[in-house]
Amino acid sequence: MGHLFALGWLILLIAAINIEAKKKPSINTSTKCLGNVMRVDVGPLGGKLLEVGVVINNSAILLTPSLASQCGFSMKIDHLGNAMIYTSLQNCFAQNKDEAFTTAFQLRFHGSQLAEDEIYQMAETCHYTAWACREIICDHNYMEASECSRTQRGHVPVYMISGFMAHMSIKSFRMTTITFFTPAEKVMKVIDAQRSGHGIANTPKRLVLRSPKTSPETYTQNVAGVPMLVVKTSTVFEKKWLVTRIDAAAACPIQEGSVFFTADTITWYLPRRIDPLISFGQPKLLEVYMGIDGQRLDAAEIEARRYSLTVTDTYIISVIPIGAVGGYYKSHVQDGQYHISYTVEPMIEMFWTEDATHEGTRYKVFFPITTPLLPRPPQVTDRTIAAERVFKLELGYFCPDVALVNITFPSEVLSVTECRARGINVLEHMSPNSSYKVFTLEVPFTDPVVQQTSQEGATVYSLHLVFGLVVLDDFAPFSHAAYVQATLENIVPPSVSGGCDYQNFYVLVKYGTQGLNFQTAVGKQILTQSLAQQYGFAENGTHFSFVVPFFDPAVELSSIKSRLDVTLRNLETNTIIKEFSKPIFFPSAETLHCFPNGTMTALAVKLESVPGLNPSQLTLRDPTCGPTYSDERYAYFVFTGNSCGTTRKFLPNMMMYENEISLPDELGAKRASNSEEPEYELKVSCYYDINTTYAVAFQPRQRRNEPYAENAKGQLQVAMRLALDDSYSVFHRVEDYPITKYLQQPLYFEVELLTPASPEVSVELENCWATLDQDRTSRPRWNLIINGCANPVDQYQVIFHPVWTDARVQYPSHFKRFEVKMFAFAQDQEDLSRQLFVHCDVMICDARNPLGGVCNGQCMNPDNGNKGQRRAVSDEDKFNHVSLGPIRIS
Repeated sequence: MGHLFALGWLILLIAAINIEAKKKPSINTSTKCLGNVMRVDVGPLGGKLLEVGVVINNSAILLTPSLASQCGFSMKIDHLGNAMIYTSLQNCFAQNKDEAFTTAFQLRFHGSQLAEDEIYQMAETCHYTAWACREIICDHNYMEASECSRTQRGHVPVYMISGFMAHMSIKSFRMTTITFFTPAEKVMKVIDAQRSGHGIANTPKRLVLRSPKTSPETYTQNVAGVPMLVVKTSTVFEKKWLVTRIDAAAACPIQEGSVFFTADTITWYLPRRIDPLISFGQPKLLEVYMGIDGQRLDAAEIEARRYSLTVTDTYIISVIPIGAVGGYYKSHVQDGQYHISYTVEPMIEMFWTEDATHEGTRYKVFFPITTPLLPRPPQVTDRTIAAERVFKLELGYFCPDVALVNITFPSEVLSVTECRARGINVLEHMSPNSSYKVFTLEVPFTDPVVQQTSQEGATVYSLHLVFGLVVLDDFAPFSHAAYVQATLENIVPPSVSGGCDYQNFYVLVKYGTQGLNFQTAVGKQILTQSLAQQYGFAENGTHFSFVVPFFDPAVELSSIKSRLDVTLRNLETNTIIKEFSKPIFFPSAETLHCFPNGTMTALAVKLESVPGLNPSQLTLRDPTCGPTYSDERYAYFVFTGNSCGTTRKFLPNMMMYENEISLPDELGAKRASNSEEPEYELKVSCYYDINTTYAVAFQPRQRRNEPYAENAKGQLQVAMRLALDDSYSVFHRVEDYPITKYLQQPLYFEVELLTPASPEVSVELENCWATLDQDRTSRPRWNLIINGCANPVDQYQVIFHPVWTDARVQYPSHFKRFEVKMFAFAQDQEDLSRQLFVHCDVMICDARNPLGGVCNGQCMNPDNGNKGQRRAVSDEDKFNHVSLGPIRIS
């Protein structure tokens, strides 16, 4: 634009840096021309930090907050991580060619420290020809007035020196002084005003004045009951014998006093006549526009969004429903409770003329509005259907900037990842327009965190839990407790069980909770009253029993086995409720042998009634006792009277040892669900005479040495905690995490062996290190203790603290204490705002007989030659591992 901008590069105190930029960024950008303002949209940023600069002569200048307000730039980032960069077309760095205004930007995206920053340059151009004689912009951080050279509404004031007078362009004049009316007059040299943060520049046709809203040269004036921030100036131009002066003023509304809130709406009052900007006569309002984020809205859009714009004799009134399209919600935590606020940025643009001069003024105000905090207690909706045996909960509603961190149950605290790993389903759901989110939780009734109590005929399942949440932008934690319960009627179906001896089948039928509402079939016969009497039927209101002889027609009989089938059918639907099949295999002298030394052998033969049986899967009562040999026809077992679940029973003058051959429970249940074949069960019994006495001789031998225990690595109960100071008397609680520590603060760690409570063992620290992630194997890592010694290459080495007996410490050998300087984590790290996790490998040693390594004592050989490297740990090494965190560095 050819500004005669007097603010030199030395005054900026910002070095111009030659940079090499990419042609196209990985993050989307777009540009909108909004009249006398340009808007560049960048994003979503995806968690990256955005640094904005401008490019002049292939060099980049960083836009600091003070430079941005002085030169006409502002930026905001919404709840979805989208950045909006606003700039006046007449900013300090704009190039103007024939009403085309070009600004070159440099965007630097800061990601993780493991990746290089992404730098991108872009030159954007907007055309604007409809300049009013006066253009006023009220942006987030500055006020701008652009005045044409014809001031006082119609003429250029020219003062004659030495009798010479002329009308000339201000391009050839030199700005010398500027007077601020605060409202008292305050005269400053132009260069001093620029050093104070004001932007002052002139073109051949216009004077541009820009002041930060926080400038001491601004003042507050009440206009029609609305407080407004005002800057009024008069700038003197000189050239040889000529002196001229141009007045410039801007007035911008303040939220307090101009905005009013109800439970549902925001109402913004803007004076129709802004007195500090009116010079002569009565202004005539010609145009009024409403917009959002600098972009005008037509009448249809305003109606669709349920906005309203009303122009009265005194005010321009804008009404916006809270939660309407165009704004967004933001989460907050106040006194541990969840709150939200709604932010929207309406724009009002006016154009008026004054009847005395007929010169126009275009007035544009960007006005971000944020509601007071609105309490939004989280709500838990119980969508559990007891018959599904799963608690189904819905927690909401939250803004998108809230994350679920963990869930606290009465017995344990589980992260979201840990919940999913054990079958507790935790999901996050976003609304279609991304305006809110909810979390769903599904906890099976069988999970240990679910409590069960029995009532008459029913089981009550209850779940106590506390949701741990955090507002991501602020890392502000909050929680919400919930209690739900479900009652499930104990509907027990009828069941059939039975046994047998060498003469009869004994059958027991239990009714279940529905009573006797079924029909019983024995073999292929219905159990009638006469048949029941024949079988010795007995009933007591909850169950009945009967006895079927082996040679009854209902029994399928062969030379080596008998089988009885019992079926229960529903009386109404005739569907089968329960089927029971009891095959009995008769062991013969060829299939069962009982030896005098207590050894027994049995041969289980596959039957034609169970063609799908795999004999190799058969076991004794102890499912670990399988066959010694098997093929597709039989399985051969060898066992003793005191193994494999064999039971012993005393009989008159005899002792009976008994076992069973069958499929293991899990295989039997799986086979029963997939096959209609009967169960396979073979009972084997051996009888021994108990009246015979045998004499047995033995000779003892003296033990050669006393037994002893060797040092070894194993899993014991070890805990690590963080003390508040070096007295190790008060510690941070689990619910305190994540905790924040500063670089000046040391960290005091204590590792304790909780079990066993023996003075003859000691705890030793093998290796300790810190990571940025909870995963102990993640990178980067900081080695703190290596092979029992402080890291020799660390500038801030670990300090070990002695442990003495006191009221809390019974055995000092069960404790290790050490101190870490926070500076140890700051080396070569640009961003210190991060979370840390500390991990230790712990060894448990025999305090009486250490065998070497760290068991000799903490750091007995500091010059171990490791040079700051941890020794390699093989797969055979076993440690007790403890971790602590997260700890935030600030």
